[in-house]
Parts: sequence; C-alpha cells; structure tokens
Amino acid sequence: MTAELARGQNQAVPWTRLEIAVAADGALVLGALLVGEGETALGGTEAVALPGTPPLPGLAPPGPPAPEHRLAVDLAALPGAATRVELFLALPAGPGAPARFGALAAPRVLLMGPGGEATARFEVTGLTEETAVVAVELYRRNGAWKIRAVGQGHQGGLPALFADRGIAPEAAHRLAATLGPRPAIPAPAPPREAPAAPGPATPPPPAQPGAPDPAPSAGPVDYTHPRRGRPAAPAGDRPHPAPGPSAPAPPAGGPAAPVAGDASGWSMEERLHNQVWGMFEDLARAVAAYRGAVEFAEDRREREVDAVLDDPRARTGQGAADARAMASERYETLVARAQEALDRDLAQLTAESRVVEPALPRALAGWDSPVWHAYRPPAQPPFALRLGELRLPEAPELRIPMLVRLPLERGLWVDAGRLQDGDGESRPAGLRALAAESAAQHTARLLAVHPPGALTVHLLDPAGSGGAAFAGLRGAGLLAPPAPAGAAGADEVLERLTRRVDLVQMAVRGGARDALPPGLDTAEQLLVVHDFPHGFDDRAVTRLRYLADEGPAVGVHLLLVADREDAAAYGPLLDPLWRGLLRITPLPDGHLADPWVQHVWTYEPALVPAGSGVLAAVISAAARARRGSA
Repeated sequence: MTAELARGQNQAVPWTRLEIAVAADGALVLGALLVGEGETALGGTEAVALPGTPPLPGLAPPGPPAPEHRLAVDLAALPGAATRVELFLALPAGPGAPARFGALAAPRVLLMGPGGEATARFEVTGLTEETAVVAVELYRRNGAWKIRAVGQGHQGGLPALFADRGIAPEAAHRLAATLGPRPAIPAPAPPREAPAAPGPATPPPPAQPGAPDPAPSAGPVDYTHPRRGRPAAPAGDRPHPAPGPSAPAPPAGGPAAPVAGDASGWSMEERLHNQVWGMFEDLARAVAAYRGAVEFAEDRREREVDAVLDDPRARTGQGAADARAMASERYETLVARAQEALDRDLAQLTAESRVVEPALPRALAGWDSPVWHAYRPPAQPPFALRLGELRLPEAPELRIPMLVRLPLERGLWVDAGRLQDGDGESRPAGLRALAAESAAQHTARLLAVHPPGALTVHLLDPAGSGGAAFAGLRGAGLLAPPAPAGAAGADEVLERLTRRVDLVQMAVRGGARDALPPGLDTAEQLLVVHDFPHGFDDRAVTRLRYLADEGPAVGVHLLLVADREDAAAYGPLLDPLWRGLLRITPLPDGHLADPWVQHVWTYEPALVPAGSGVLAAVISAAARARRGSA
C-alpha cells in the first residue's frame, strides 16, 4: 500500500536502489543535492546534480525540464560523507514558463522500488510565490535510510536554496544561471474569495539544516484540503450536484469561517459525510506533520551534540556547554514552532467540528443529539452510519465521528475480551455485559435508520447470556422469531442465510433477479451472534466465514460479540474472520489505524447517555412503524 506522507513525516526506505518519480501539470526542473556533516553541500557546487552537470556517485543524471521525471538513486553508491540527499524542483526558464509554483497544481512525488512499486507519495501543496522547492529528502539515521516529506519553498529560487546549503552566493548564481534567466514574477493578484471548503492550514515544514530561522513563504494560505475539493462537472445528462453552502468572507488575516456541508456530494447527507472524512484526514496529517517536525528537531539536536562529542578537545569546557545549550535552544524553537502550527490547525478543526456536529442527520449523529428526540422512521436507507468517535493523544478534546458506508462492506466484531488501556492489558469487570449492551445499541441504530421492514435482524445467543441486552428489541418485535435453543437453532439460521446468499448470487449472475423463490425475504439481513464461538461447531464456523465473505455483496451482514482469546481455541480457522471484520469495543480503546499515516486512534463507541430515555422512545417508534407497514 502506498503511504501518503504529510509535511515533516518520514518513512523507512526498504531498498538501496530506488527511483524518485515526479509528476506535475507543467514542465519542471528536477535536481539533487548531496549534504554532509555540518548541514552544508558536500563539496560546494560539485554536490549539485542538474540537467547538464557531471553525474554524481549514486545518482542518475537528471533529465531536461519535463512534466514527469524518474531519478534513479543507489544509496549504497553515495559518497560515505553524504548524510542526506535533497531532491528539489525548480521552474524552468523561457517564454511561457510559469513565474511561480502557485500558478501550477501541486507537484506529486513518489518513492518507487526497483520493481516499480510505489511505497510513499507526497503532494507538495501550499506553494504560492516560490520558484524552487525542496520536495523530499533521503537521509541516513543510525545506519538506515529514510525519506522525509519536506516541501520547503524558496522565493529566491535556486540561488537562495543553494546559499542555504552553504554554497557561496556567486557560485550559487552561476550554477542557477545554467538553466537560463527566470521570467519576472508579476505583482501578487488581489486576494481571492475565500475557498468554500475550509480545513486546517497546511502545516509549515520543519526548519531545514543551515536555515535556523527561515522566513515563512509569502502569499495567502489556502485552507482547502487537497482531497476536499469540488468534483468536476458531470458528463452527459447526469445532474450537477446540489451546491453546498458558501462560507462567509474570512476575517482579515484569518481563515474562512467553517460551514456545515461545504464538501462535495450529491446530497446534504453525502456532503456532511465527506466533510467529516475530510476533517479526519486533516487531523491525521496535521498530527503527522507535528510528530515529524518533533522527530526532525530531536534528530538535529542529537547530531549537533554528537558533533561536539566527536572532538575530544571540545567535549569539556565552556565551549562544549555553550554548544549543548545552543542545540537545546534550537530544538525548543523548532518544537515550539511545530506546536504553534498544530495548535492553529486544531483550532480550525475544532471550529469546524462545532459547526458540523449539530448539522449531522440521525444516522450520523450521536445519541445525545436533539435530532433523535423527534424521531420518525425514514423513507430511504441512509448514506452512512455512525459507530463512534475517534481521537488522537495530541488533541484529546477533538473527537471526529467514525462513519461507515451503508450497506456494510465489512461485518462488525464487538470485542468482549481484553482492552489496551495504555498501562498494559486489563479486563474491566462486567465487560461481557457491556459488549452485549453495545451490540444491542448498534443494532437498534441500524434498525432505526432503515425504513420499516427494510432490515431483518436475526439474533443467535446459544447460551442466552445476551437476553437482557436485547430484551427491548425482542419485546418490541424488531427481531426475527428466535431460533430453537442450542446448536440446532444456530444451524437452522445459518443454513437459511447461507441458502439465501446462494440463491441471490445465482439470480444476480444469471440476470434473473425476478426469479427468486416466492416468500424469500428480500430485505437486508443482519445476523447478530452473541458470545461467539460458544455453541458453534466446526461446520457452523465454516458457514459463518462464508457469510462474512460472500454475504455483504448480496445483503447479508454480520455483527459478532466475541472474545478473541476464546476464539483462539479454534486455531487458524477463525483468523480470516478476525481479520475480515471491523473490530470495535464497548469501552474507549486504542486499536484503529488510519490508511494514510498509520496513527493509532482511540475509538469511543456511540452509546446512549446514562439515564436517557431516547433509545426506548426510538425503539417504540420503530416498532409502531413496522406494525403499521406490515
């Protein structure tokens, strides 16, 4: 899987031979710079690779300006004194060439292996008046190579970039002049209207070696997330999406005020769903940038202190103390700058959350939302469903709704086993009862957000230990008639659902959906299995795995309440089931990872507040509607 890096984030490089691929909407110059100890160019101008310059050890010669580049790198062939390779981009010279990066779409950088497989991607966003930018760097730490997303732009172009790496100004200008004269940069245009999809600002990159206090890039900050833009106009007779609400004009010098539903989508529900996912991505990347910047600051302090200790003559005395103090001061400055950027992004996301949360429809809202107090059964199934909330330790007060699309593409596993509380493993008292109650509330929400009769729920509880948690749903007539007790009852339900999956699959493949047997329940099916795997033999487990794999495509879904340790007795037979279902917990637990930067998020289930009667009222209304539609 290709990881999408945020500014400041790093990732290990698993190969010594690799390629850096660059793609842009216009021709760009690709170059490289070898950096050694002291954070300066290794040998001055001889450490720079540009089109037409002599090749450097371990680096293929860069090609001429083009929209796409492939630069081969052999890390094992680099000079031993090289501690870092910086890959930079510059705008070409000549008539018709853009005068600044802000006139182009964000360039894309890919880290590729020897077989052409991509493992990391970085989109260089947030550029405005810059004419040169350090896109990524390959650096060596503790004997291993890593790649870091940098994205540091220079308004002064390549001369400013080279000068920051210790190359004399005259030599830097001569080297940059080999690409020809740059076109004049026109005066900045008047400020544009605020973007309609506000998001946190792109975090500034960490300070680079040789530039202890870089000035921020000029130009306004674009608060539009690169993945949260408007869709292109649809082709043919397909209608255009309903326009989202417009953000009011931003205050002078600040970001645009957040507006609920300003993401792309064909309905307000879809726009709100996409906006929540955009907030989730923004928080993931903002925290990744902060962590990467802190790691960079720690790495820089470590290298500076090591440089002092490497010289026996400088290890003691006032000079050594001053060097350590300066290294600590630079570290604190970089960390404070990263914290400032994170605080700014969190403030923007918090403001957006305060606007979005009250606007969410029932299926996406928490149980404490007022929209549940005026509950009426819907006429159509919802776009998505809320399972809980997610948060990160850097922003404990900011909670992002955890939403899943409907119909469910994966089943749910409510974990009744051990939870990770940060200090080790623990099993709170009554966890099995809490897991059963959590599963019942998830089931009630699924029933409440579907039209009457559109979802049939089967409960398998061979030991009867979940009877109290599901009593409300059973008493309201919202569950299918109970199966006979014991293993025979489980076999009967599993056989019926397995046969339904087979019949619908054959009808779909044969293009004969109307040929289903009369009396077949065509509603979506949800099988809730409590206290799994108690009461299940090998044949029943095999059928359950079949339903988990094949059922979602034809409207049969699973919700299991199980303890992983109990299930381990079946050995590898249940491993595919464990991996294929989405694990959620009845109490807050840190176990979910996002697909971009692999943060470990703390999941909090969507539970009814203690003492609230909203769930009972919703169940009663849903039961009345079902009896009325029967």
